[in-house]
Amino acid sequence: MIYITGDTHGDISVFKNPALKKLGEKDYLIVCGDFGFLWNSENEEEKKNLEILKNKKYTICFVDGAHENFDMLNAYTPYRWKGGNAHKIAKNIFHLMRGEIFTLNDKTFFVMGGGESEDRNMRKEGVSWWKEEMPNEEEIKNACDNLKDAEYKVNYILTYEAPAIAKDFIKLHTNSVVQLTPLNTYLQELMKDVDYYHWYFGSLHTDLPISKKMTAVFTKIHEIK
Repeated sequence: MIYITGDTHGDISVFKNPALKKLGEKDYLIVCGDFGFLWNSENEEEKKNLEILKNKKYTICFVDGAHENFDMLNAYTPYRWKGGNAHKIAKNIFHLMRGEIFTLNDKTFFVMGGGESEDRNMRKEGVSWWKEEMPNEEEIKNACDNLKDAEYKVNYILTYEAPAIAKDFIKLHTNSVVQLTPLNTYLQELMKDVDYYHWYFGSLHTDLPISKKMTAVFTKIHEIK
C-alpha cells in the first residue's frame, strides 16, 4: 500500500503513528515536503532518528520542501529508481527529485518539491536557508519534458507547494494570510495541462480537502488504494 502525509520536520514521533505499524516491505510512506531528518550532520539526535528510520520495514520517500538542507541533499548522487531520479539516502529512504515521475505499485506519481520560505529574512544562507529552495529553470524544464513524455497524464501529483487556487481556497476558509509565488502560478498551470486523479500538497500545515481531486495534508496519513 501507499500512504501520504505532510511535513515531518524531523519529528520522529510522526513515525510512531499506530497507522504505520501495519506497513511492511512492500509498502510506501511519502512525505510531502520538509522531511527534516537531513538538516545538521553533526546533530547526534538527528543521526539517531535517521537510524531509526533506516530500520523501518517500509520505504520512506519525501518531496523536498522549503526548509531543507540542500547542501546535504544535493551531496547525494542522483539514483535511477522506480522510473525517475531520486537521491538514495538509505536502502529504504529516497528523496524524490523535482519534476520526476515515479511508478509505485502500478501507479504513476509526478513530484515537484520546493517552496519559498516566508521567514527567509530571519534565516542565514547556508545555515538555515538555501536559495535552492525554489525550483530553477532546469528543474521546471525537466518537469515539462517528463510530463510531455507521459502525454500529460499521471495518477497522482505530489508537491510541497499548492496551486494558486488552493491557496486562495484556504485563505477564504481559514482567514489565514497566504503569499503567492511564481511556483504557485506554475502549479496552477499544471492543473490545467495535466490529467491526474488526485493531488496532495503539504506546505500549508493543515489537513483539508480542497476538492474531489486535491487535498492539503499535514498530520493525517492518507491511504492510496
